[in-house]
Amino acid sequence: MQANFPELHRQVVFGQSKGKIIWQPRIGCWYTDKMFAGEAFPAPYTGMDLYEIYRELGCSARLYEYNACFRRVEHPAVRTTARELNETDTETTIHTPVGQQVQITRRMTSNWHYLTLKWQVETEEELKVAAWREENTAWEWDQARYDDLQAKVGHLGAPTMYLPRMNVQSLYIEKMGVERGIYALYDWPDTAEAYFRALEGSHDRLIDVINASPVDIINFGENIHAGTLSPELFTRYHLPACQRRCERLHGANKFTCSHWDGDTRPLLQYAQETGLDGIEAITPQPQGDVTLEEVAEALGDTMFLLDGIPAIYFDDTFSVEVLEDCTRRLIELFAPRLVLGISDEISSTGDLDRIRIVGQIVDEYNASCG
Repeated sequence: MQANFPELHRQVVFGQSKGKIIWQPRIGCWYTDKMFAGEAFPAPYTGMDLYEIYRELGCSARLYEYNACFRRVEHPAVRTTARELNETDTETTIHTPVGQQVQITRRMTSNWHYLTLKWQVETEEELKVAAWREENTAWEWDQARYDDLQAKVGHLGAPTMYLPRMNVQSLYIEKMGVERGIYALYDWPDTAEAYFRALEGSHDRLIDVINASPVDIINFGENIHAGTLSPELFTRYHLPACQRRCERLHGANKFTCSHWDGDTRPLLQYAQETGLDGIEAITPQPQGDVTLEEVAEALGDTMFLLDGIPAIYFDDTFSVEVLEDCTRRLIELFAPRLVLGISDEISSTGDLDRIRIVGQIVDEYNASCG
């Protein structure tokens, strides 16, 4: 009989599981890469959709689909136009009363994602437009979408969402790219910081909607990587904004975590200062730059680890025994403050049977908790 995953998920993150943990592997990359390539899924997954595969595997899913319940509403004067430049490239123009932003993207031949050829923000004036848009953005709750998701996937885990990226990470990943973002911080500090204030104001309005919603597990979708976010930038910009977010969300009894999926060793020293309840996707050696023991020391006795198993352990480069040993070590070090998963996702060449192996270890552990 399949576990009550929504109940177990909530019990784990809110400290009511009596020692039990939950296994939540993300398999989206495996699924979408094969779908894009037109590659048939191996038996017994042939012809299944993503959620049917989760049911077949007997494990929980991290349901960030609930992001769709939080709708961004731009100022009514904002409009977007697009034109095809050639067979692969599209120019998108965002028109506002204070100026335009132009982005050019290229469709990829290997997946459904796109390559950015020109970022939305490449000039100081475009950054001012970005700030104006955030100042004039509202957020709404979509109850019908929530009800639809509950009916479709709610049995696989508790509703979960991720907030948009904060300050520096927003510049890097959403607006400018890393190189231009770094130059903006030092060449246009006043304009960059005005954008950060506008962005945080917009996110505060989103948090108002989140706090009134039934979604209680909140991720900060930051994609933190110490190779681009130095301790100096982290402590100057990211850390205080993270603390303010956590304070507001904890006031409504939300569980907070953040996605750190690059090199993390230089930043782990600040983990317990963030105000977060946990950190998602920290990747240990041999794929990342930290050991499990270093992560355990950094998170201490109060913070959760979400994920923890290097994704490469699900390919045949490593033996099943290595995967099993890692799983048991993670349980030893982090349970019950552990939402076990893959740091970050199983690859398109991974073996789903290894997900079953981890699930068996978790089931055995949970049974031992009585």
